[in-house]
Amino acid sequence: MEASLTARDRVGIQDFVLLDAYTSESAFLDNLRKRFHENLIYTYIGTLLVSVNPYKELDIYSKKQMDTYMGVNFFELPPHIYALADNVFRTMLSEFNNHFILISGESGAGKTEASKKILQFYAVSCPSTRLLNNVRDRLLLSNPVLEAFGNAKTLKNDNSSRFGKYMDIQFDHQGGAVGGHILSYLLEKSRVVHQNHGERNFHIFYQLVEGGEEELLRWLGLERNCQHYSYLVQGDCAKVSSINDKSDWRTVRKALSVIEFSESDIEHLFGIIASVLHLGNIKFEADTRGYATLSHNQEMHWVSKLLGIPAQVLQQGLTHKKIEARTEEVLSPFSVEHAVYARDALAKAIYGRTFNWLVNKINESLANQDSSRKMVIGLLDIYGFEVFNVNSFEQFCINYCNEKLQQLFIQLTLKSEQDEYEMEGIEWEPVPYFNNKIICDLVEEKYRGIISLLDEECLRPGEATDLTFLEKMEYKIGGHPHFVTHKLADQKTRKTLERGDFRLLHYAGEVTYCRFPFLLKVMRQSKNAIIKHCFPSTEPDSKKRPETVVTQFKSSLVGLTDILMSKEPWYVRCIKPNEAKQPGRFDDVLVRHQVKYLGLMEHLRVRRAGFAYRRKYEIFLQRYKPLCPDTWPNWRGTAAEGVRRLVKHLGYKSDEYKMGRTKIFIRHPRTLFATEDAFQVCKHKLATRIQAKYKGYRVKGDYMKQREAATKIENCWRGLMARKEREKRAWAVKVIKKFIKGFMTRNQPACIDNSEYLAYVRQNYLTRLRENLPKTVLEKDSWLTPPPIMHEVSQILKKLYIRHMVRKYVRGIAPQRKAQVRSTICHAQSYIVIYFALISFLSTLSMCFFCPQYSVPVVKYDRNGFRPRLRQLIFTQEAAYLVEEAKIKQRIDYSSLKGVSVSNLSDNFLILHVTCDDIKQKGDLVLQCDYLFEALTKLCVVTDKQNCIKVVMGSVRFDIQPGREGFVDFKSGQESMVYRAKNGHLTVVGEELRQY
Repeated sequence: MEASLTARDRVGIQDFVLLDAYTSESAFLDNLRKRFHENLIYTYIGTLLVSVNPYKELDIYSKKQMDTYMGVNFFELPPHIYALADNVFRTMLSEFNNHFILISGESGAGKTEASKKILQFYAVSCPSTRLLNNVRDRLLLSNPVLEAFGNAKTLKNDNSSRFGKYMDIQFDHQGGAVGGHILSYLLEKSRVVHQNHGERNFHIFYQLVEGGEEELLRWLGLERNCQHYSYLVQGDCAKVSSINDKSDWRTVRKALSVIEFSESDIEHLFGIIASVLHLGNIKFEADTRGYATLSHNQEMHWVSKLLGIPAQVLQQGLTHKKIEARTEEVLSPFSVEHAVYARDALAKAIYGRTFNWLVNKINESLANQDSSRKMVIGLLDIYGFEVFNVNSFEQFCINYCNEKLQQLFIQLTLKSEQDEYEMEGIEWEPVPYFNNKIICDLVEEKYRGIISLLDEECLRPGEATDLTFLEKMEYKIGGHPHFVTHKLADQKTRKTLERGDFRLLHYAGEVTYCRFPFLLKVMRQSKNAIIKHCFPSTEPDSKKRPETVVTQFKSSLVGLTDILMSKEPWYVRCIKPNEAKQPGRFDDVLVRHQVKYLGLMEHLRVRRAGFAYRRKYEIFLQRYKPLCPDTWPNWRGTAAEGVRRLVKHLGYKSDEYKMGRTKIFIRHPRTLFATEDAFQVCKHKLATRIQAKYKGYRVKGDYMKQREAATKIENCWRGLMARKEREKRAWAVKVIKKFIKGFMTRNQPACIDNSEYLAYVRQNYLTRLRENLPKTVLEKDSWLTPPPIMHEVSQILKKLYIRHMVRKYVRGIAPQRKAQVRSTICHAQSYIVIYFALISFLSTLSMCFFCPQYSVPVVKYDRNGFRPRLRQLIFTQEAAYLVEEAKIKQRIDYSSLKGVSVSNLSDNFLILHVTCDDIKQKGDLVLQCDYLFEALTKLCVVTDKQNCIKVVMGSVRFDIQPGREGFVDFKSGQESMVYRAKNGHLTVVGEELRQY
């Protein structure tokens, strides 16, 4: 923003927060339109990025552009998706916490492309090694595979994602991409068997038919003509000019190989895809009694072969249903209509489960093998709000998802903004906004919500129909202000509703919804490896009541919400400028609707919250210091005092700005613009003064003046660079001298001359040792020879490592022998000690030798907001210290230590309880330590308090200060998470430790 404020009159405002009429929707649209017509498709609302699909190629995504945005202040350059990606990445590395980017918008707004651009940026910007490049390639190539199987041409978008996707990208402490994980939501399986006019089935079907090798097609029994397959021609647009199926096929085949799909997996996978096409061509006829019959035609032969199911079993499953009556099983024949329905249901089930298998297979390939702590950036590419002429069950689920995400969006936005104001000591002004919790409750409330009513209707005796479900909703929720049916509506609204429909008043507008497993046993007989995996024989039958699809979707959304709540949010809001996908066309009505349902105006009001601009003192002072004689050219005091002197000189009134703890807040854009204009004038004056000073004699003319001035400036610059180079060389000489002196005195007692050299020796030995550890107990004599200073430590590490290898051996012996070994091991923490000694201790032990007793890196959680902070925990003989770099943040005398709480989970959390009598004193410490057992052992030794450690389960209380309490809730779960719950408690999720 700062670098481009001068362009605001030509290209609009780059950050909507600086819009004077920030409450006006028309002013918002005018600014968006102005920038769109100048091919400026990105605009900020604070750190939220608004992206408008240009429907044409723009030269703004090159490697050069990526390099430009790497490591640059977020607002220093014009808005770009690379700026957002870089800022998220650098924030993650500096704060050592997890983040997610929510990408939302209508179909065709550019969500999938935005997700690709972010992935590509991380692929280029992350550190590069052979291993990391391998992971990077798999992350990138997972996209075309998922697009092939999960995307399709729709009326609104030629490459529309027909499923929701959340991808975690895992990074190590240096920023290298080391793994990933994908979650998928609500695949549109109905597309497999039916497409509207102008739409296509999933891309993979057309790619296989058009691009598959001749030998492969012969093996699959397919012809190179999409018109021959019923499931591919219902939309009457098998060929699309913007899609190259042959080229995409080659990309998918290459991607499958890179992601490490075996040839057998690929063979079975495409066998399933081909079987679905053959299944769609199976025809049924009615016999004399009206029952469905199926001749042994060619299509049945291919389905049987590709799925590995006997033709007779498959035919019976498609034309009969099995009825169990006490101890007997009776086959009841289908009518033709029911047989077609069963065939289509089978095709959808096969494809849906195969898609889930595919996602799991990709996750296996992306899995990070290193168990040490990783940081995560999540990418959530989710369907946008959908309103069609006919809205079915799938639209209901999609719109419910958007309601939940909107609720989360407003909640997190309000929270983050309010937290910043409180942290800076600025009074928070409440912002009016529509709270859509009332709509979410309408859908998901227990016992009364639409989902609960749907579950009840599926359970009730007798035949459940759309009308009985509608009657139940009218009875239970008929008085809800956001629910309307034909029976409940007034005379005018009744004309727009069919008798079987119901209408929900969503936050984004009104939507009218239409009226809303015998084949499993057949599929379990399959010889196809993937089908056998997708339809396991151990799967329980349908005698037990299964969850409805919408209930499963609700549960997955709850899980997704928990994941997102544990991470820091960032947002990309994608907007579709017109329905015709034409470049340069901006449809005001369409864009206005999207601005409304994406909640952009609410976000702008929350973000503005009385102040248009906020920047750290250092950044503000660095830019505008030429405007004040006291601060130019250099300010020697604190940045805050410099800003205070600067704004006083500029004549800011008291109601125009506020001074926070680390930032200045400016209320009105006009105040900032006036300051920026003065800065631009000042720059020209400075340039003129420089030129005037070195202009030379009048007789030389303008050219000579400019040349002499340029030469003088060049000399000054070269002099500055030479001085810096001299300082750098002087530093290098000093280091080399110190190293040589340290080498010469290495065998003497530790002193100033050899302390740094000995530190290097320790670290170097531990690094080499980690890379050359013996592989088995038989190789224990091949232990790396230590330098003299590390001899004692080396012996200790060798014993620990041998014990670890013995434990590893014990784990692999027979169960009978293992039972004897188990009796000698108390608890899983014994194993943790050895594991630490093997990996973690070797990599960090070098630090321990430089501290009085013991030192370990920890993550400290703030007592109020639970924000994670990187600290060092140091134990001495008298006290424990919490240190940030060279600054002591807190001292804990052992006499004031009341106890230590840990959980029975693998979460590495410990809480140091201290006596807290004075309100000025800091309270208990909430820490997370990767080397927990070692830290606790050392604490017991130096404090001589062997019984101070208490293992807690559930919730534990800690003191924030006298009279104020906080709580940490420990929960068991498969995925380790740390987040602040809605009740204000810190929630820690981890796996339970095993006992031996």
